[in-house]
Amino acid sequence: MAVDEVELSRAASGVVAWCVSHDFFLDERDARWAYNRVLECVGAYGPTYPGLPGEVAAGEVDGLLDTLSEVAVGNGVVEDTATGRDRVRTRVMGVLMPRPSDVAENFYGLESVDGSEAATDWFYQLCCDADYVKRAAIARNLAWTSPTPWGDLEITVNKSKPEKDPRDIAASGRASVGEAYPACQLCVENEGYSGRPASSPNGPHPARQNLRIVPITLGGEPWGLQYSPYAYFGEHCIVMSEVHRPMHVDRENVARLLEFVERFPHYFVGSNADLPIVGGSILSHDHFQGGRHSFPMMRAEVVERFSLTGHPGVEAGVVRWPLSVIRLRSKDTHELVDAAAHVLDAWRGWSDPSVGVFAETDGVRHNTVTPICHHDVDAFVLDLTLRCNVTTAKHPLGVFHPHEGLWHIKKENIGLIEVMGMAILPPRLEPELGAVIDHLLAGDDAALGTDPLTTAHAEWAREVAAAHPELCEENAHEIIRGEVGQVFGRVLEDAGVFKWDEEGRAAQRRFVESL
Repeated sequence: MAVDEVELSRAASGVVAWCVSHDFFLDERDARWAYNRVLECVGAYGPTYPGLPGEVAAGEVDGLLDTLSEVAVGNGVVEDTATGRDRVRTRVMGVLMPRPSDVAENFYGLESVDGSEAATDWFYQLCCDADYVKRAAIARNLAWTSPTPWGDLEITVNKSKPEKDPRDIAASGRASVGEAYPACQLCVENEGYSGRPASSPNGPHPARQNLRIVPITLGGEPWGLQYSPYAYFGEHCIVMSEVHRPMHVDRENVARLLEFVERFPHYFVGSNADLPIVGGSILSHDHFQGGRHSFPMMRAEVVERFSLTGHPGVEAGVVRWPLSVIRLRSKDTHELVDAAAHVLDAWRGWSDPSVGVFAETDGVRHNTVTPICHHDVDAFVLDLTLRCNVTTAKHPLGVFHPHEGLWHIKKENIGLIEVMGMAILPPRLEPELGAVIDHLLAGDDAALGTDPLTTAHAEWAREVAAAHPELCEENAHEIIRGEVGQVFGRVLEDAGVFKWDEEGRAAQRRFVESL
């Protein structure tokens, strides 16, 4: 659509006014300069600066940036695509944001005077106000809570990103280092990067001009703290090494997790496992994820307590959770690191063919952990989720991975966030589940198997209908959402190496007794 000069001046001055009023280190003396920088971003040479408007509401900013994106498309600055428009949005906010050094200095100043929580409060709000944290996109996600035998699980249908294939994730972990700049989306070199369209020689890369990273030190090394643009929970942050190196779970990184929580006790932090299938979506860069959220797993109870040889100061127990979780608790972080290293070393060498666990096959290791840390009242809590990525002919994507009968709901890796009880489900589910509901309400059983939207769900949908004869227009959405939660519970059960049956309990006790 064409944008006239009045709309352009309103959008450009409105964005400037927003930044002046939201702690971007700008004031009215900067307004003309800022207005001209915005015009430059969208390839415009006018209109005349109209002055700052009155207060700009939070809900207006998204629309103003959309207008500026349309101007940039019309002026040939970017291609007429969603990613092209996004590059304009980030470019505009990037030139108006404080420089990285100013952000860091303000963060450290707040931390030294008012504490780490005040520092992260300010930093997170800045990232939201700068449109780096995509609040409008996040608001479009579907989210609900489902009661299950494992407690209330959190379900999110993520409408902002497509579903990933586990094989693609594994391949990305094997990708050579330094093929492109930045080497991956977690590199600190992304800070201020303009992005690339799909047509570029090195393929697409998101714009990150409005990204700011606070440098922190972990384990004597330079790392960075940033927030996730598509946050799944409160203050979803990413903590990444300045060095582009593969993920690794070991004593060194467990110590870094605890060091982070010592500095930011209001946040949890965890690492994805460092092996394909059981790891996260990015294995090529050493990083953690954290934030301000209490996950279902954190609230799960310890049902079997035991002692760790040589670690009397550490409380240890088995958590009642579908995945196999060893919980360690202590006031002393050094003791916790030692205890965690002890458990990890033991698990990496553990095999139990009776339950399909093999430490290695043909020289390839299979066992690792997903470590998650938080501070609870007066002690540090470290949850070690035992993972095994062994495959078989029957389960080529992983024995301890969602089994094929559940792929219609969840096929992706079970990473850190899912481990803790929050499902991140693909956007395709919104229209697919909507079609399932329509066919069930219409009583059209045949359509379930012929409609492309529902064929993958047909068997499951029939089971749901049989289990819920009360299903009607008033309760259909609630019932389907509840059943999706049950599927996610079974997904987590598939990912657990020691099942909650007699055989699995006995197998886990054998491992615990070895510790």
